Amino acid sequence: MELSVLNIKGEDTGKKVSVSEEIFGIEPNEHAIYLDVKLYLANQRQGTHKSKERAEINHSTRKIKKQKGTGGARAGSIKSPVFVGGGRIFGPRPRNYTFKINRKVKTLARISALSAKAKIDAISVLESFTFDAPKTKSYLTVLNSLSLVNTKTLLILPEVDSNVYLSSRNIPKAKVTTVDLVNTYDLMNADRLLISESALSNLETLLNK
Repeated sequence: MELSVLNIKGEDTGKKVSVSEEIFGIEPNEHAIYLDVKLYLANQRQGTHKSKERAEINHSTRKIKKQKGTGGARAGSIKSPVFVGGGRIFGPRPRNYTFKINRKVKTLARISALSAKAKIDAISVLESFTFDAPKTKSYLTVLNSLSLVNTKTLLILPEVDSNVYLSSRNIPKAKVTTVDLVNTYDLMNADRLLISESALSNLETLLNK
């Protein structure tokens, strides 16, 4: 499979790059994608939710009314869940939401996500570029040239470029990442993948391990 290389002005440079069919041309495995996205979202949860049960409520322990003769049900403690301010029955407790999936499944999920984007022609390869200084306007100019201002984009770089990252940080729907930090959620969440020409070989090497 061959992809055209664009410059940051959105113009076709005339160059083409060959990409691996084993990464960009397989039939996507939707279940692997589902598992990896589920794992990513589970890992974002803090799991620090907590409510107090009746044993943890700080209230008086006196009996709030006499046992008999009131015409109502017995009531021994204001901490009872049936009263306002009482403990909560089976409330949430701190827990860890993470779970494990095999490394090969994670790799298959990322490959499937890239193949799914390639199928719908949602991948653009850009000539390697950088900025002299971090300026939001510079990154907006690039997106304008590619007609992607209001589109969810994910730019994949071979390594950290502070100027490019800082230039994109304040732009809604624009995200910049590096090859070693690419994950299935970001790939599927983006409407358009922008892959730096110099990042392609690194990406293929990483996923072919």
